[in-house]
Amino acid sequence: MYNIAFVDDSKCVAEKGCRLCIMYCPESDCINLDADKMKAEVTLHRCKGCDLCVVVCSTHKAITMHPVDDVTGKIKVEEKETAVQS
Repeated sequence: MYNIAFVDDSKCVAEKGCRLCIMYCPESDCINLDADKMKAEVTLHRCKGCDLCVVVCSTHKAITMHPVDDVTGKIKVEEKETAVQS
């Protein structure tokens, strides 16, 4: 089992101009701006779990790391699972 980033839309302030997680993520095209929602969005299959996005989002705490089940390939976020898209 490994951890990947998850963005809580209710805490993300990307619509106000914050793009720190997008700028500092070392993995190309891993965190992008969803133009419809104006929120940061993690491309789950690209996330390497380095935790840097959590560090740069420490003020708003919109990004947290959650485990991915190796068997199902789903991220476990507070008892619900979200499929990792390839």
